[in-house]
Amino acid sequence: MVLFCFAKICSCFHSKKKETFERSVLNKEQNSIDSISSFEVSTSSDRFPPTPQKAPPSPSRFSLSPQQSKIGSLQLNINLIMEATQNFSPLLKLGEGGFATVYKGILPDGQIVAVKRAKKEEFAAIREAFSNEVELLAKIEHRNLVKLLGYTEKGNEQIIVTEFVSNGTLREHLDGLHGHILDLNQRLEIAIDVAHALTYLHLYAEKTIIHRDVKASNILLTENLRAKVSDFGFARTGPSGADQTHISTRIKGTAGYLDPEYLRTFRLTTKSDVFSFGILLIEILSARRPVEMKRSIEERITIRWAFRKYNEGNLSEVLDPKLQEEVNPEIVAKMLDLAFQCAAPTRDSRPVMKEVVEQLWDIRKEYSSLRRDSSS
Repeated sequence: MVLFCFAKICSCFHSKKKETFERSVLNKEQNSIDSISSFEVSTSSDRFPPTPQKAPPSPSRFSLSPQQSKIGSLQLNINLIMEATQNFSPLLKLGEGGFATVYKGILPDGQIVAVKRAKKEEFAAIREAFSNEVELLAKIEHRNLVKLLGYTEKGNEQIIVTEFVSNGTLREHLDGLHGHILDLNQRLEIAIDVAHALTYLHLYAEKTIIHRDVKASNILLTENLRAKVSDFGFARTGPSGADQTHISTRIKGTAGYLDPEYLRTFRLTTKSDVFSFGILLIEILSARRPVEMKRSIEERITIRWAFRKYNEGNLSEVLDPKLQEEVNPEIVAKMLDLAFQCAAPTRDSRPVMKEVVEQLWDIRKEYSSLRRDSSS
């Protein structure tokens, strides 16, 4: 299976030795690639508001965990939800996936919300994920995490209500579906926002939380292009004891973003999210999905293709061709180097998310300085 291709990537991405890379990852080309699946909710793209040309900078500090919320205070009346969504009107449908449908809702006080309604035929399959998402979202609060507003689980309904994030997903923006191409500054700020969210989950939440499904379609963007990580259906609390290094659990996540060591051992750690972030960072730069089946075999696995270009010194070829600016190759090299560190095949070779944030801050500082110098 193509997922295990990632486990073959060389033990040190930034060694810049092409022969090591080729020997490590080109052993398996196409093992059941067609079986790749993901749990994405596709959203309609017919009504997209314009996006600003400049994203405000992400803060250079971390937020602490709030006191635990009591789930009981978040329970909502089903009649209120039906009124907010006009009885789940198709006109208010934002997107639909295999397990749930998402609607736009308007509460009596005028607040706009997102209403995630589980499909009845999938109740048995997603009951654990539903309860898990409610429990974890109730305990966290951060500007870069989607906020839980309420839920209901009664009779034949399982519904989660969250804040409404109006500007679609990062994946949609990388696909150019919003009429505006993200510039490098905006992409860097989005990466920092996501890194902040993961750092909070790993270090500052009441208990360590591993998201387990970090991907571009789970990153929502505000009108100001602030990123918010969403969808905690696969999330798990991490190791709790000082002597506990991992949790053992079934494999869940999205093909292409999954940690190869987790795939091999069924041992989940926060470094699994770090791996996914590394894949996401390459996606942010290149606009390519982790696996692109329509491309040639040499380009099908994006991280292998990007690493080959990196070794060859062809950094500009990794960048999204839709970018309408000249980008300093040193900035691209540093972002790719960080991505490869995060996506190292063994968890011991990966940085923790707090270190990732600090490296991104340094890259942002250098990028801002270069932009000022070029404009003066």
